[in-house]
Amino acid sequence: MTITTPGRRTCLYNTEQLDAIVDDMARQAAGLLTGRTQITIVGILRRGAPLADKLHTRLQASYGLTNCMRLDLQIKRYADDLTLLHPETHLTENPTHATLDLAGQTVLVVDDVMYRGHSMLRAVEYLAGKQPAEIRTVVLVDRGATKLPVRADITGVRLDVAPSNIIECNVPPYEDSFRIDLQQPE
Repeated sequence: MTITTPGRRTCLYNTEQLDAIVDDMARQAAGLLTGRTQITIVGILRRGAPLADKLHTRLQASYGLTNCMRLDLQIKRYADDLTLLHPETHLTENPTHATLDLAGQTVLVVDDVMYRGHSMLRAVEYLAGKQPAEIRTVVLVDRGATKLPVRADITGVRLDVAPSNIIECNVPPYEDSFRIDLQQPE
């Protein structure tokens, strides 16, 4: 999605740079998952899901972690331009997840941007109710502006930017190229 807010747009990371960052995130995840036999990778829709797929693919190919289950959660609070959509963070439960048993699982929750922490906290709350052995969090970008007691165990990049600026993660299949842009509104 291209944001139409007037202002200056700067590419901070291109596809090649992000591929290297995701490789490093997979290396860190493999370290956290060493010795674990029951692993679930959960992507937060929208852009966290294809990022979870990228991590999953790398964990399989480079680290032999082939027994990972993949799930997605639909959570909404903000639009891509940081416009508040829901005063309360909204999770839409997939009916197939209603009876999901994660007992004994190590769960890796993946999202594109950690801004205030609302989406990640809602995901962790929901998944904790499924009784996993452990929950770890992964974000491509941490804006360093969380307001809630949540943090990422694995962070691709930390970008301390002005609150009015927008970090735009472009992630296929939602966008044509894998990149991170900084949008500075006028």
